[in-house]
Amino acid sequence: MDIENGFKPKYVVPMLARKKVTDLKKSLQKSDKVILATDEDREGEAIAWHLEEALALKKNKKQTERIVFHEITKNAINEALKNPRQIDMSLVDAQQARRILDRIVGYQISPFLWKKVAKGLSAGRVQSVAVRLIVEREREILAFVPEEYWTISAFLKKKGTLPEEAFEASLIKKDGEAITKLGIKSQKEADEILEKLGGAQYKVAKIESKESHRYPSPPFTTSTLQQDAAKKLGFSAKQTMQIAQQLYEGVELGSEGSIGLISYMRTDSQNLAKEALIQIRQAITAKFGPEYLPEKEIFYKTKSKGAQEAHEAIRPTDIGQEPEAIKNFLTQHQFKLYRLIWKRTLACQMNPAVLSLTAVDIKAESEKSPSFEPEGSQSLNGLTPLSKGGNGSVYTFRSNGTQIKFDGFLKVYENKVSEVSLPSLSEGEDLDLEKISPDQHFTEPPARFSEAMLIKTLEENGIGRPSTYAPTISTIVERNYTQKNEQKRFFPTEIGFTVNDILVEHFPQIVDLNFTAKMEEELDEIAEGQKKWQPVMEEFYAPFKENLDKKYKEVKQQKAEPEPTDKICPECNSPIVIRTSRFGKFYACSNFPKCRHTENIKSDTGMPCPKCVEGQVIERRTKRGKIFFGCSLYPKCDFASWNKPTGQKCPRCGSFMVVDKKGNEKCGNKECKNKE
Repeated sequence: MDIENGFKPKYVVPMLARKKVTDLKKSLQKSDKVILATDEDREGEAIAWHLEEALALKKNKKQTERIVFHEITKNAINEALKNPRQIDMSLVDAQQARRILDRIVGYQISPFLWKKVAKGLSAGRVQSVAVRLIVEREREILAFVPEEYWTISAFLKKKGTLPEEAFEASLIKKDGEAITKLGIKSQKEADEILEKLGGAQYKVAKIESKESHRYPSPPFTTSTLQQDAAKKLGFSAKQTMQIAQQLYEGVELGSEGSIGLISYMRTDSQNLAKEALIQIRQAITAKFGPEYLPEKEIFYKTKSKGAQEAHEAIRPTDIGQEPEAIKNFLTQHQFKLYRLIWKRTLACQMNPAVLSLTAVDIKAESEKSPSFEPEGSQSLNGLTPLSKGGNGSVYTFRSNGTQIKFDGFLKVYENKVSEVSLPSLSEGEDLDLEKISPDQHFTEPPARFSEAMLIKTLEENGIGRPSTYAPTISTIVERNYTQKNEQKRFFPTEIGFTVNDILVEHFPQIVDLNFTAKMEEELDEIAEGQKKWQPVMEEFYAPFKENLDKKYKEVKQQKAEPEPTDKICPECNSPIVIRTSRFGKFYACSNFPKCRHTENIKSDTGMPCPKCVEGQVIERRTKRGKIFFGCSLYPKCDFASWNKPTGQKCPRCGSFMVVDKKGNEKCGNKECKNKE
């Protein structure tokens, strides 16, 4: 790209693609008309434009039409052929602007990281923001100080009933004042309440019942599909998109041939085609009955910032293709994802579930409290106030019941609501205490990001686009900026912390959530024809370049020195130093490049090697940065395991036990059947 002349991009046909372009040009000689049917998004529009340019369609005066469709079905394609249009250059410009913007950031900041930290590192407009979110969350967790708190539950029952009929109620108030989450801070405070409740009388003070409606979720967009597939199926964003692509392109369904099973899977839209709505409503009536069908179609409004709604939501191309009916034609993963999409699509057009909610407040009066009086006009929060001079306390317990009156859309999900039954109670009724239970708790730090949480946060802040989430997440893992723990949640590596801190210090604008979201909005305005792309690039680049030049001068003056150690190189007797690579810190000979001796900085697990016993099990890394466990005496002992040994032996075969990535303990011997 020519930054000095309006950021003009120069495109070349890669060597690997030249034969394909030549073949296309040959086939054009036999054709009078060219139809470009690439996807209807920025990337798809740009591909159509690149084809037009690379094949010189205008120069050769070929009749060219641009068509779009959102599902691989005969009707959709025929309809698209009837309604051709021209290439939308606003979409093309927005895609070019994004590519140029990302290259400016990546190509010009990455070398700065090479000089400042280590070769092989990279920065990116969206990926660096994602890393920052993960790093800042980790620092919140590290700085978190847990606070102790207690809850008190009473197990109560109606007079004359059996112990197993007792129901649970939680302490929520003292003398009409709400007890906050941290209201009971110690066992001493809990014991004081229990002492006051000794011999207390329990009466039903108030019963409230109401009806509540639970509504279905909208049909899937790209990001919500990735989130739901991560939560319910354990799929990564990349895996979800690969499987969705297969379902979209088509699956062989026996004699029917290859059928595209879902609509286009890169979309922000929650809209459904009119034809699809008719088919879905017919399926609901036929499958569940008319009581599950709303009077009218349900329409959803997209809430995400800068949503691109050119496409439909993600849905089955034919709701009549039920998952179970085509299961034998799908892989296990294809079946699971298709079933997820099919159920969500059907449910989104069904009536809401109707729940009956009951809240029962139970008043417990300590022995020193005034006697119970029926509720009257002087009551506060449903409780009779203490009379003057009373030195006891009134405690309020609450129990909540939930019953499904009508399952509605939950019918699709096999009634995924936990029902809680309460006995038939009346206000003023005496209750027996079966037991009272104080429980100690500690506040917990914020949770690390799962893929679903990270995607949701990026989307809520207007960072990136549905099509960018999967590759962004793959990049930050491949760059070793972050890894996943056994619970599949992200935590930053040492190099992730380092790179993030450098970018925050030197290029705060690039990793600022608001700035990145603003750039996305401007790209949307380019796509909508409201702005020209070159001025947007110029407005970004001028201050960026000024800061970049300043930082390069600083880094030349502040040459990073390796960290000294007291170790000596076993090959040339020079001092060993600590250097940094994209995979973290490592020992290296200070006489580099004459001597290339390196060693891992070993993380001792404190366990003897299960193979030779003499060595210790230490954490090692492969050349690509993947962690494994090996013997400290390597190469004398070649013990290695991807899973961490526990130090215990298998009772079945005597081999070493390990903990796998899911946190399950099993035998390290693959031949052994002891997998528990």
